Amino acid sequence: MKKLAILVMAAWAVHALAGAALAVDFKIKGQWIMSFGYGANGNFQGSYNGHETIGWGEGQDNFEAVQRLRLQLDAVASENLSGTVTFEIGETYWGQQSTGGALGADGKIVEVKNAYLDWTLPETAVQVRMGLQNISTPSMASGNAVLDADVAGITVSAQVNDNVALTAFWARPYNDNYLGYNEAYKGRPAGYHANFMDNLDVGGLMVPLTFDNISLTPWGMYGAMGPNTFRNGRSLDPLGNLNANTSEDSSYFMAGMFPAGGARHRDFSEAGSDRHVGSYANMWWAGLTGQGTWDNFSAAFDFEYGAVTWDDDGRLNRSGWFAALLLEYSLDWGVPGLYGWYGSGDDGNPANGSERLPALDPNNANNFSYFAFDGAPYIERYAVIGNNMAGTWGIGARLNNVSFVKDLSHIFRVNYIRGTNSPTMAKKMSLAGLWTNGTVLTPNLGSQGAALGMPGMYLTRLDSALELGSTNSWQVYENMCINVEAGYVFMFLDTGKSVWGARHRNGESIPGTKDAWNVNASFVYSF
Repeated sequence: MKKLAILVMAAWAVHALAGAALAVDFKIKGQWIMSFGYGANGNFQGSYNGHETIGWGEGQDNFEAVQRLRLQLDAVASENLSGTVTFEIGETYWGQQSTGGALGADGKIVEVKNAYLDWTLPETAVQVRMGLQNISTPSMASGNAVLDADVAGITVSAQVNDNVALTAFWARPYNDNYLGYNEAYKGRPAGYHANFMDNLDVGGLMVPLTFDNISLTPWGMYGAMGPNTFRNGRSLDPLGNLNANTSEDSSYFMAGMFPAGGARHRDFSEAGSDRHVGSYANMWWAGLTGQGTWDNFSAAFDFEYGAVTWDDDGRLNRSGWFAALLLEYSLDWGVPGLYGWYGSGDDGNPANGSERLPALDPNNANNFSYFAFDGAPYIERYAVIGNNMAGTWGIGARLNNVSFVKDLSHIFRVNYIRGTNSPTMAKKMSLAGLWTNGTVLTPNLGSQGAALGMPGMYLTRLDSALELGSTNSWQVYENMCINVEAGYVFMFLDTGKSVWGARHRNGESIPGTKDAWNVNASFVYSF
């Protein structure tokens, strides 16, 4: 009788679980992209180490074929409970073995992009999202300049009334990556201090305000960064002494947080070792963004200020601001617009840190530029100047949503870009020999620029660029479009002795610049 009761209970449990499973609605959506690009001079000097360096010093050929697939699965139990996971396959470069594009394919390139749980607090309108998700600080004009990335965290949001909403979040971008001691040292085992003080946590609050014709969002974010967040480990030198911690040069996250010279030197004379810090850094940002619409006219603006401070060494501090304004007027055939931006730049004193806006990860969020910066919506070669606009100012004009033929639309843009960094800072770094191969453009050569706290180009007040670009989109079917993007950047650097030519005082030739350009066709199937 007891066994029968157990079997009945087991059968009931299976039936209940089956019923619960049937109550969940599974939805699938995704996007396939096939992209083909041809370009040159991404570092404004042609090839480097046998490769075209297109944007951030990525070693690429003039012609590249690449694809990517994203699949999103939603498990929806009700309007109050659901779970989402997004897989990304790629980016797969055709012919490249490491990304699964070589003969035979079969590359292990499936990644988890997002994985989060959405639920509503019972008897309330408070919504909670927990897990790997996209978190962005708000921007209505230029695109995000501080944070727009996938990160592990919790977001809580609620609509207070018709005009006011609240969104709060906590995220942990980095933790438990520090390896500690690589070898035994003075009785301490290998791995000693692993994961010690290597976390980076941020929390923020956004308050969207909505009125008849105007939307405003004040926001703020605070974080703490451990001294070991970007350190690999500690090792012994040939004499058995403990080396200084080494930095993870490949992370442009570090580049967005530290001043010119990175965490490496006091006066550019100690380029081989890091500065030692033993306390957490305090990080904070505050901003206000808004937009308004009146008949055919619209205006949007962004303002952001941020700072990273270390108690141990003020040379590592970084603080600055950024502002942007966008004006547009809607017509029957398109939307012409004018815009401008200004980002504070470094002064000439490396001992007082940096005066540029620090950034966590702006990612691919720029409304003004799709080639010089990083606004390209699909898989394209971009950011030949930088991944954000800190340390630059500029003005631009564009024609948006221009359409004369059904299902065919265009965007045309022109941008004038100039640096706001002191020429004296660039001259000091140049004289210190921090540019390899005697070039004036090494900051755009991948990890070295990142290690120096200078992702992309480091433009001074004497350097400028002119960008021309167009985006052309044909909606072939309801779920498929073909996007053709073309960009051209004229670069004008001061190669005189006051800036980038300072190192060439013995009759050495100063390399000239070449204009960067790229044409890209993306075939996009969304479902």
